[in-house]
Amino acid sequence: MDKLFLMLGALSGAVSVAAGAFGSHGLRAKLEPRMLEVFETAARYQMYHALALMAVAWVATRWPGTMTTASGWLFVAGTVLFSGSLYGYTLTGVRTLAIITPIGGVCFILGWICLALAVRNG
Repeated sequence: MDKLFLMLGALSGAVSVAAGAFGSHGLRAKLEPRMLEVFETAARYQMYHALALMAVAWVATRWPGTMTTASGWLFVAGTVLFSGSLYGYTLTGVRTLAIITPIGGVCFILGWICLALAVRNG
């Protein structure tokens, strides 16, 4: 699992940088400032959780187990649901996509809790 989460974290980090650059250079003239801020929030949270996935990979080498694995998958799900829904919302204007965002936020919170439990129980 450690290699998988490290790889997913690295790829997610690359996507986050690309999204940030796209938002800054490609969308600045096309989106109203509030929507651009939402897009940037998606990229920022994706980067935070790309780094979190890399931390999960490290934790998996020291304290492997169910909580560590759950943490990694919750960060992946959170990234898809939180950042993905915000990217989709800002690019399409489909407001119902923003309804998904809090589910991704809950995944992030649960991922951090699972990571803490993995270390505590390890």
